[in-house]
Amino acid sequence: MGERFEQRRKAEVPASPEEVWAAIATGPGIDSWFMGHSEVQPGSGGTVRTVFGAYTPELDITAWDPPRRFGYRSGEAPDGRFIAYEFLIEGRGGGSTVLRAVTSGFIPGDDWADEYEAMMAGGDGYFRTLLEYLAHFGGRFAVPVTAFGPPGTAWERDRALLCAALGLSGDGAAGQVARFSPAETGRLVEGVAYLATDSVIALRTPDAFYRFLRGFGHPMVAAHQLFTPDADPGHAARAWGSWLARVLDPGT
Repeated sequence: MGERFEQRRKAEVPASPEEVWAAIATGPGIDSWFMGHSEVQPGSGGTVRTVFGAYTPELDITAWDPPRRFGYRSGEAPDGRFIAYEFLIEGRGGGSTVLRAVTSGFIPGDDWADEYEAMMAGGDGYFRTLLEYLAHFGGRFAVPVTAFGPPGTAWERDRALLCAALGLSGDGAAGQVARFSPAETGRLVEGVAYLATDSVIALRTPDAFYRFLRGFGHPMVAAHQLFTPDADPGHAARAWGSWLARVLDPGT
């Protein structure tokens, strides 16, 4: 058994079609809002390859019409699993653009509903980050940073400890102001929680997105984007790994 799915998202953003295309159809653009590190071999017949920990999918480009339409799709696995992405870009007056995003595919197995729920929640979070990127970081590209929290902890407990470490009150909520010292610099900054759900805490500062996700195996995953030109992704990943260990497992 299994289930086919399709999820549609739409938003108007304060960016030109060319700026939106650079965000969704180039490696540096995708790195600035999605997960891990992406490389795009452009053009019809090209590929989109993403590295996120041990997850390294390579998808085939199925639509290439800059700056109007971009699509890519995984091959179909023996059990029928596949995923496809399509972006439609429509310029509007006043320098704004309507962006439509469609995610579709097939999830095999009797437990497809749990995977679907997690996938859609993740997709909503990445799309929201894309909108934040286009609204606040136009013309800038980020260095992606991925770090994993200690295994064997519980997400609900970890989320509460995380909110306290970030200076968020209570359980954290969208719109709150966070005050914390990013691991890669140690300097106090302020940021706004632009997304806060049961499975994600995402902050925007003047020079970064700091996102904390509910993961698999490692209950807490840090998936950040740093917009400072001198950002060192290796140093930052190690620093955030240590930061997560200190915050979530104080006995280490």
